[in-house]
Amino acid sequence: MSKAHRGKGIAELAKGGRGQCPICKRSGVKLLYEQEIDGAKTNICKLCKATLANKK
Repeated sequence: MSKAHRGKGIAELAKGGRGQCPICKRSGVKLLYEQEIDGAKTNICKLCKATLANKK
């Protein structure tokens, strides 16, 4: 089976869903995970999402 639609959801986002993570300040990473930080919802990278989940 072909994978023709892989990544279609992030291709529609601005800059392909890439930017600077507000937590770790790395640039050029995919910001796909929505997290509430200081009362505001922001998108964070995969590593920061895992870090926050492991701290709970």
